[in-house]
Amino acid sequence: MRIGELLVMNGVITEEQLDQALKEQTRHPKKLGGILTEFGFITERQLVEALEFQLGVPVVNLNETIFDLPTVQLIDESIARKYHLVPISCAGGKLKVAMIDPLNKEAIKAIQMATGMSVQPFIAMRIEMEEAINRYYGVDTTVETLNEIIQAGVYQQASGIHIEPHEDGLIVKYRIDSSLKNKKTLSKHMHETLFKRIKLLANLNASEERLPQNGRFQIKVDHKQLDIRVSTLPSVNGESLFLRLTDNSEPQLAISELEFSETNLQKFEKALGLPSGMILICGPEGSRKTSMLYSILTRLTNENHRIITIEDPIELRMPGITQVEVNEQLGLTFAHVLRSVLRQDPNVVMVSDIHDAETIEMAIRTTLTGRIVLGAIYGSSAVKTISRLMDMNKDSHLLSASLSCIVAQRWVRRICRQCAQSLPATEDEIKLFEAHAVLHSDDQKNGKGIIGNFRTLVSTQISGKLTVTRGTGCRVCNDTGYRGVVALQEVLLIDGKLRELITGQRPIQEIENHLVQIGYKTILYDGLLKVREGITTVEEVLKTID
Repeated sequence: MRIGELLVMNGVITEEQLDQALKEQTRHPKKLGGILTEFGFITERQLVEALEFQLGVPVVNLNETIFDLPTVQLIDESIARKYHLVPISCAGGKLKVAMIDPLNKEAIKAIQMATGMSVQPFIAMRIEMEEAINRYYGVDTTVETLNEIIQAGVYQQASGIHIEPHEDGLIVKYRIDSSLKNKKTLSKHMHETLFKRIKLLANLNASEERLPQNGRFQIKVDHKQLDIRVSTLPSVNGESLFLRLTDNSEPQLAISELEFSETNLQKFEKALGLPSGMILICGPEGSRKTSMLYSILTRLTNENHRIITIEDPIELRMPGITQVEVNEQLGLTFAHVLRSVLRQDPNVVMVSDIHDAETIEMAIRTTLTGRIVLGAIYGSSAVKTISRLMDMNKDSHLLSASLSCIVAQRWVRRICRQCAQSLPATEDEIKLFEAHAVLHSDDQKNGKGIIGNFRTLVSTQISGKLTVTRGTGCRVCNDTGYRGVVALQEVLLIDGKLRELITGQRPIQEIENHLVQIGYKTILYDGLLKVREGITTVEEVLKTID
């Protein structure tokens, strides 16, 4: 009898819980028992006891077991850590071995080759196994090193950690406020052990180094539950690794906290108030399009809405929402899931990546059935995104009927409040402000930004020159002058005239001319507005916007 059926039969889990775990197994092939414990449906103790009944292999409590030390030393530490096992005792050419997976033929063969004895396996809990290995073989320095790397990332509020192999060793870099910082160098011999440790945590193939892999694991740092996505990439110097850090304890930003300008916020709120339509968030890689979508979902989540998301991968698990992760290898594509989603009668559908003609076609069809479709799409501006949509979908009438709003987004570094200074603007900055009508803008918010310290503010005002704010660098911001990030946006509502232009497949220049006539504000305008408000700098805006 299979383990899932056994647990259901004995009332440990429900049929619904088993179905949910089996669906997860199709998306992420791994042992069903591990998935059931990850979801919290069963405890690890319940799992090993069920396995004992199913396999006829006895369970051993390692906390109460007396180990024969000479027997423990028969197995090398590398084998014990690789296969999660520890020998207990031996007699008559038979070796008793506690194992996480007693059916691991590769592990049993490795033990037999190392000792020349037959193996009698016992099942042990993972947490007891790790404690026993550390007790008899010593604490693994790899574990300590990994914990130090992740903790340093959390303390510096890093969004990601790069671990890159070089000829001299491993370079650890942290993504902090959109910038990359070299923070640590590890010896070359750490490469294999550290990467294998991370792969095991992320349920990846530890021996595969020729192909890219993706996985995830969770870890607690300072009582915070951290979700870590893992990506490996083969290179000439060996595998390179990237860890994406997500703090699940951090509340998702509300739309009001995304620092829209008043004009943009009013337009965006209008789009969200429509009963149906397609709202797209566009930007390049790293512009946090999915984060914006999650903020919208947080706003729309209530008992009157049935919300389904289609993601690759699921970056944040949200209560009250049905989240589906695509699996290209199984044919579970964005477009394929969208076809099935309509049978689930949703009010809102979120698609984390609209990247091909089939997906945009299905998204349009979903919208035209009276649903709200939220999507992320690659694009440098709202207008260029319209051009790309017209190229991907030849039925311009349906496209114009379904599209309601496009938001272009970027993130730039925020000036550090601790070392902010008020300084005279340069001639080039003044010309830029004048050219984009932000020198004396009605959209500017009083008190929104920072003005630097009092002494430099008074000094600059006495000079009679236009004031800008800069960070001079301090200990708080690691001498960068920046601390944190802020979003830049442009919000394009699709009005009647725009629908006519899209339906007629008019040139992009004609669409741009229409937007100029109605006073449309671009993302560059929004960036320069935030410079005038003392939130960021011209350098940051120009570096980020094409």
